[in-house]
Amino acid sequence: MTAPPDPVPAGRVPWRAVIGGSVGNLVEWYDWFVYASFATYFASAFFPAGDDTAQLLNTAGIFAVGFFMRPVGGWLLGRYADRRGRKAALTLTVTLMSGSALLIAAAPTYGSVGYFGAFVLLAARMLQGLSVGGEYAASATYLTEATPPGRRGFASSFQYVSMTAGQLIGLGLQIVLQRTMSEEALKSYGWRVPFIVGAAAAAVVFYLRRSLLETEAYDGQDDQVAGAGRGTVRELLAHRREAVLVVALTMGGTLAYYTYTTYLTKYLSNTAGLPKSTASLVGFCALFAFMCLQPPAGALSDRIGRRPLLIAFGIGGTLGTVPLMTALSGARGFGGALALSLAGLAVVTGYTSINAVVKAELFPTHVRALGVALPYAIANALFGGTAEYVALWFKKAGAESGFYWYVAGCAAVSLVVYVCMRETRDAALTPREGTPSGDVPVPSRGTAVSGSGAAVSRGAPPPPRARPGR
Repeated sequence: MTAPPDPVPAGRVPWRAVIGGSVGNLVEWYDWFVYASFATYFASAFFPAGDDTAQLLNTAGIFAVGFFMRPVGGWLLGRYADRRGRKAALTLTVTLMSGSALLIAAAPTYGSVGYFGAFVLLAARMLQGLSVGGEYAASATYLTEATPPGRRGFASSFQYVSMTAGQLIGLGLQIVLQRTMSEEALKSYGWRVPFIVGAAAAAVVFYLRRSLLETEAYDGQDDQVAGAGRGTVRELLAHRREAVLVVALTMGGTLAYYTYTTYLTKYLSNTAGLPKSTASLVGFCALFAFMCLQPPAGALSDRIGRRPLLIAFGIGGTLGTVPLMTALSGARGFGGALALSLAGLAVVTGYTSINAVVKAELFPTHVRALGVALPYAIANALFGGTAEYVALWFKKAGAESGFYWYVAGCAAVSLVVYVCMRETRDAALTPREGTPSGDVPVPSRGTAVSGSGAAVSRGAPPPPRARPGR
């Protein structure tokens, strides 16, 4: 095992690690978001001509399939990150994403090969789902472990900064293409351009991530304590309460996030009746402001704790979703639509800015990546991935307001969890910081637990509490 990097002095942000851990996240989410933002252009390329809403439902269904692959990716790549390291997992996920982007860029249309093109699109989305299912946890775990206490909320907020930056680049490219290409050209071949760009960017990130250092928390683990239990479902079940907590606290937040980001442009276009170019510009400006809100909110959580921000989101999501979405449906211009979108995203910031660090702080090192990945991926598959599909289903059924109440109800459930959960800000992640109360391993056969909480083998001297020289 390689020696861990020198610890970062307290109060300092390890910018190299933050940039390396998040820049790949940018490319991952650029590719992920580009599918949603360009769906209105390529929907007709893979399905028979007909009702526009029906075509969007088909592409949204394939979008949701990608989310249902996230638990598989979360399990496989979360286990990989716990057993082989955070750096190795980060490199693998961006490689998978590059391959999926190339598949979509080269997918044949319905007019040339029938439904085979839709099958290629489905395969690419499944590969994207595997990749993103592992990327979220690997990135969240790396950013959290690589940062000293007192700055973790700030550093981990860059996960959503990078995610949003990826979306902004995708939307920015969409706006440029909308203004330089005709509608017919975009539907014919222009929609392939952003996927080619994503594949090329992923190759650059692959090179950057190879130079990252492994975290002290991972390299500083006691092999005798972690052992073969690293990244296993059996070990995760020993922390089942935390796993269920991740699902519950994610439910309302991920649904609200996808409502005000990936679905927003389509909602403003299909429901409010704004031109596609105007709806895209509203989304771009709102997302830029949202991105800028993440670091201050993350830094605030380092001072006052994680729970106050989560509770603020829960209250705002429960009480504000229905009136905000209702007002957005009646927006008739850029200014009004932007103001309402910003209000919704400001509320969501209470969740997005800190959800990654909260989840990572719940689990011990040897199962942290899997503990973050699998429960989060399940919640995203059930609520985030289906957000657009459920919204369009309500619209097609003539009861679009039902979706607003659905989002508010999920936020209310998460609010109860936020109120009842423990504060995680002061959790210790490395031996240098002290042993956290929730980080005591479950002893295997032939192993006892000392009075201090450290695992020791029967008949053998106890292992040292830390091995800085590794």
